[in-house]
Amino acid sequence: MSTHTTEPTGSSEPTEGAERHGGLPLAALLALATAVFVTSLTETLPAGVLPAMSADLGVGESAMGQSVTVYAIGTALTAIPLSAATAGWRRKRLLLTAMAGFAAANTVTAVSTDYSLTMAARFVAGVAAGLAWALLARYARRLAPAHLQGRAIAIVMTGIPVALSLGVPAGTFLGEVLGWRVTFTLMTVLAVALLGWIAAGVPDQPGQRRGAAGRVPVLRVLTVPGVTPVLFVTLVFVLAHTILYTYIATFLDGLGMGGSTDLVLLVFGVASLAGIWFVGARIDRRLRALTLASALLVAVSAALLAVPADSPALVYAAVALWGLGWGGAPTLLQTAVTDAGGDSADAAQAALVTLWNAAMAGGGVAGGVLLDHLGTGSLPWSVLLLLIPVVVVVARGQGFPAGAKR
Repeated sequence: MSTHTTEPTGSSEPTEGAERHGGLPLAALLALATAVFVTSLTETLPAGVLPAMSADLGVGESAMGQSVTVYAIGTALTAIPLSAATAGWRRKRLLLTAMAGFAAANTVTAVSTDYSLTMAARFVAGVAAGLAWALLARYARRLAPAHLQGRAIAIVMTGIPVALSLGVPAGTFLGEVLGWRVTFTLMTVLAVALLGWIAAGVPDQPGQRRGAAGRVPVLRVLTVPGVTPVLFVTLVFVLAHTILYTYIATFLDGLGMGGSTDLVLLVFGVASLAGIWFVGARIDRRLRALTLASALLVAVSAALLAVPADSPALVYAAVALWGLGWGGAPTLLQTAVTDAGGDSADAAQAALVTLWNAAMAGGGVAGGVLLDHLGTGSLPWSVLLLLIPVVVVVARGQGFPAGAKR
């Protein structure tokens, strides 16, 4: 049974401890960041151990690659209905449920010898991700004092670039040395340890009382001023990024840099960390300017990669700009939709999570079509074209105020 308790007024209610001390509850925020790390790494880990997984389960690599797609589909299909169904749950209880889902899904993945069962486990992991992502950003805000809420989200969102820059390479290495099943088993161990950390160190927050004025059906949140522009930017920006990122190894191979994929991704990951640090320090005062800069940096990177050049240095420079621009994007978009959603922030977050994962799935498909029909050179050009409307919408300002609303 759900515990139906009254939602604090507004979306920026801090915990009593945070308000008293005027600082950030770092231990709690780092636990949430680790939850983000677990969700991001669980999603992308198969890419690093794909050949071994496909050989072990007796399917082709393209079929095994759908283990990433089915995860995104699980999130996209269930984030909105699950967010509505669990709106009255206390936040810690909901987060613990999501992390338990990851522990179970990764355990099944590690021991399964059947392709269909593995895919079912990956779908369950995606469902757990939808449950977690719909609450993490607002949970972080509510743990922090009003003037530091953007920074709190930035800390939590570091889990994404850390997973991409360190988690995937480390998981790939362990998969090669110890086997891919050991890698997924270690993910289970991490999720179980995180359950204890959350239970002991993360303050609880109430859900929303059934029938409360602030409890808006998820689809109705689209009528809240500012929410739709943010969701549009999210959909197109993530689609643009995913089209190129999904096929970066193939793109680099076309440039004669196929053997440097790991180093290129490391540069991207380190630059992403720098980008999220920069955004976290300024997001509470410069939301629109930072979002615009994020889109422009990715666009400049795509333009550099679109121009044929026999220069690895130029590729590394372009990827560094890409990482700088993309690193803070999750924080910026989650902050913008939470601000725009106001008392309906949880519903707005669920809509964002759904569109984010739909864009990831769509980016993989669109990139594959472009690759088959127009070649690798079409990938950065498609990114550049898609980012034009993103820049226009952000520059107009609706949903992206000059500073975050508090």
